[in-house]
Amino acid sequence: MADLFNGYREQVAAAPWFDEMFDRDGRARPEAAQVNRVLESLTLQDVTARADSMARTFLDRGVTFDFAGEERPFPLDIVPRVIDGAVWDPLEAGVAQRVKALEAFLDDVYGDMKVVEDGIVPRRLITSSAHFHRAVSGFRPVGGVRVHIAGIDLIRDAQGTFRVLEDNVRVPSGVSYVLENRRAMAKGLPEAFTDQAIRGVDEYPHRLLSALRKSAPNGEEDPTVVVLTPGVYNSAYFEHTLLAGLMGVELVEGRDLIVRHNRVYMRTTGGEQRVDVIYKRIDDDFVDPLQFRTDSLLGCPGLVNAARAGNVTIANAIGNGVADDKLIYSYVPDLIRYYLGEEPIIPNVDTYRLEEKEAFEFTMDRLDELVLKPVDGSGGKGIVIGPNASKDELDRLRKQVTADPRGWIAQPVLQLSTVPTMSGSSFGPRHVDLRPFAVNDGEDVWVLPGGLTRVALKEGSLIVNSSQGGGSKDTWVVDGRRPGVGPLTPAPVRERTSVWPLEKGRLDSAEEQQQQQAGEQTC
Repeated sequence: MADLFNGYREQVAAAPWFDEMFDRDGRARPEAAQVNRVLESLTLQDVTARADSMARTFLDRGVTFDFAGEERPFPLDIVPRVIDGAVWDPLEAGVAQRVKALEAFLDDVYGDMKVVEDGIVPRRLITSSAHFHRAVSGFRPVGGVRVHIAGIDLIRDAQGTFRVLEDNVRVPSGVSYVLENRRAMAKGLPEAFTDQAIRGVDEYPHRLLSALRKSAPNGEEDPTVVVLTPGVYNSAYFEHTLLAGLMGVELVEGRDLIVRHNRVYMRTTGGEQRVDVIYKRIDDDFVDPLQFRTDSLLGCPGLVNAARAGNVTIANAIGNGVADDKLIYSYVPDLIRYYLGEEPIIPNVDTYRLEEKEAFEFTMDRLDELVLKPVDGSGGKGIVIGPNASKDELDRLRKQVTADPRGWIAQPVLQLSTVPTMSGSSFGPRHVDLRPFAVNDGEDVWVLPGGLTRVALKEGSLIVNSSQGGGSKDTWVVDGRRPGVGPLTPAPVRERTSVWPLEKGRLDSAEEQQQQQAGEQTC
C-alpha cells in the first residue's frame, strides 16, 4: 500500500492542483494523517475487499441512482475527504451567510423588488429567468421562509482557496448519500474513526424535520409533514424514501393529495388527513397543473392557491429557481453586501456575464480557454470546457451563445482539488467538489458538517455529477474541540402504511418519463 501512495505522492508533487491529502513534499496533511496511517497498514487485497463489500451494502440497501436508464449502486470511494475543523468553521459561516442573502433576495424579488430599485440587479435579469414564476409573486409563504434547504456547491482552487461554484435552493439533492456514506465508511474503514474527533452527520433528519414543522401555518403544535415525490422512476427516489423514513413522515405522490376549499388533505386508510407542510421533491413546473404544466401527471391541482391562502407550507418555496440562475449567481457577493451589510466570506469563481457587451466580446475571443455554462443548467449538462472541445463543438457553441447571450456565463478553467481515489489496482488523483447542505428554520441556518463530496471517477475529468458518471466520498470534518461521532445508525426506512393504497397499475410512458425528469437538480 505504501508503494501505491508513493506513486501518488510523485503525481501530487508535480501537479498544478491542490491535493487534499498530501502536500507538495509528499507528507500527509495533519488532518488526514490517521486515514493515511490506516490505509498504509492494509494490503491492496484488503482495501479492494472492503470497497467491494461497501458497494454490495449500497446495492442491498437500495442506495442507487439512475445512470443512462440503468439502476446502479452509487459509487462510494473508500478514501474519505478530510477537512480540518479550523478550515471548515469559516466555510460553515460562509454557507450560512450565503443562504441568508439568498433568502432575503427571494423575498424581495417576489415582493417589493427593492434590489431592482436600488440598482443592484437589473429587472430584466430577474424577469427573464426561466425559473421566475409570476404565479407566486406578491405573497410571502407562511412562516416567512423560502429556502428551507440549500446545497451550496464549493470547489477548492490550485491555491487551496474554497470558492462557491453555484447555488442550489430549488430542490438540492444528495444528502442521503452523505448519511449512507458515513454508515458505510464506519463499517468499511472503522480503524480510521479511532483517536480523532469526526463531526457527526446524523443530526440532519432531526434538523430538517424541526425546520419543516416550525414553518407550518396557523401555529400548529403537531403539524402533519409529508415528502412529495415524483415516484419510483425518479433518479433520487431512494433519497425521498430515506428522508421520509428517518423523519417518520409519510412519503406521498401527487395522486395521494387532494385540495378542497384551499386546504390540502392526504388520503389515508383512516380517511382524509389534513397536510400542513409539503417537502416537495418535484420541479416547480410539475407541482400544480392549474398554474404550470397542464399535462403534469405528478402534482396536485390547487396546491399554489392553498399556499397563497396560507393553509399549507411548500418547502422549498415555488419560484426559488430564480436564485439558482447562474447569471444571478454572479451578483450574490453584491447581494450579501446589500442585504446583510457584510463582506462575502467565501468568494465566487470569476464569472463573465455574456449579456454584457465587453464580457461577450472577451469570451468570444477566448472560447477555447474558458468554461461555458448554460445559466439554467444542472447536473453538469450543457457545460462546454473550451480546452477539451473540438473545433466543431466550439463553432456550435459560438452560434448558441451569439443567439442567446443571456443564457450563458463563462468562467476560467479551474484545477479542482484532488483526493486519492481507487482506480483498478492503485490510487489515482481524482478531482472533487463539495456540496454542504444547510437547513434554515427562519431564525438560524444550520450547516451539516462536511456535506457531499462528489468525485470525477474518470482520470482528468472536471465533471463530478453522478449523472455524468461521477461518484462520492465520505466527508470528514476533523478537530479535537468537539466530540467525535462514529458509525451512523439511521432509523429503518418506514413503509407507507397509512397512505391510501390507490390502484396505480402500470405507468404509462408519459408518466414514467415525467417521473424521471420532474425531480430535483441531480447531484
